[in-house]
Amino acid sequence: MALLKSVRGFTPKIGKNVFLADNATVIGDVEMGDDCSIWFNAVLRGDVNSIKIGNKVNIQDGSVLHTLYEKSTIEIGDNVSVGHNVTIHGAKIEDNVLVGIGATVLDHAVIGSNSIIAANSLVLSGTKVEPNSVYAGVPAKKVKDIEPQQTSEMINKIANNYLMYSDWYK
Repeated sequence: MALLKSVRGFTPKIGKNVFLADNATVIGDVEMGDDCSIWFNAVLRGDVNSIKIGNKVNIQDGSVLHTLYEKSTIEIGDNVSVGHNVTIHGAKIEDNVLVGIGATVLDHAVIGSNSIIAANSLVLSGTKVEPNSVYAGVPAKKVKDIEPQQTSEMINKIANNYLMYSDWYK
């Protein structure tokens, strides 16, 4: 059973039809919408500030979400896939985004909608990722524009697949 823990008077708020893997950890000021999945060894640490997650978001295995005390929060929109072993620290991720395996997104970065952060990329603090684009590298830089429909189809497919996978565990 997943670890859900209250801290500093905050208790995680979980939407409908949410899958929490047996060893997922969700702590403190965390709110998530419907149809989300939090996978094995993922940690959502809302102990020092808030983490808000939209609908149909999947946080894959080994990912860690955390913030800076009184300085940054995490906001994740709808239909977002956060790949395996991703670190998100105090950033905003808009709707329809894929954050690739092993990427790191630092405080006050904003990932625009319909965008892809390539695997193992480092999005530095304060970076503004343009909507409808791919960013890659260390530090992450824009490598190309992408058509919203192309991105939307791929990102929807991944998010829908993770919703299907989570049903296997229920």
